[in-house]
Amino acid sequence: MTQKLKRLLSKERIELEDVTIRQLERFAEWLLEWNGTHNLTGAKTLDAVYDNILDALYPVTFVDRPDSLLDVGTGAGFPGLVLAIVWPQTETVLAEPRNKRAAFLRYVAAELDLPSVTVERKRVEALHRETPFGLITSRAVSDTALLLKLTAHLSGEHTQFLFYKGAQAQEELAALGTQPNYVIVQKNKRNYVWIK
Repeated sequence: MTQKLKRLLSKERIELEDVTIRQLERFAEWLLEWNGTHNLTGAKTLDAVYDNILDALYPVTFVDRPDSLLDVGTGAGFPGLVLAIVWPQTETVLAEPRNKRAAFLRYVAAELDLPSVTVERKRVEALHRETPFGLITSRAVSDTALLLKLTAHLSGEHTQFLFYKGAQAQEELAALGTQPNYVIVQKNKRNYVWIK
């Protein structure tokens, strides 16, 4: 195991077991390998992938592990697959309509033996579920109002939302009209919108 990711996580006060860090490293290696052929993400170097991992993981410092998680538009695995690696007991559904990205997500989930992960190669509005998710996440998919609308059939009274946003976070929340109970946690240029 290399020590770089472990040092980066420690600097962010994210403490993980060595086996989990190794899984994240393997994910990063596979992502770079697949990215060379399939162009899954803009992260083209190991450092860039590690930056994306840290961005995906930072909320574990303030959000409790949910029983179930839906990640809308997972892409190359951020944040949903990364969260699934550190929360292996959480039932995780990764909604990713693009075939190459969905295939990559399935490959990593199988190789890392993550039986709690399901990859749905469809848009979130086409998903069906009997019980609401505990946490719904999304990064760089749509604005907050549309995300809440698209996931309304998958959420319930106790569902929390965690949206990875940029500078427009406050404006998107203001545009909702009715204000949900939320917190914005800022880290560098990221605004984590946590709707409770």
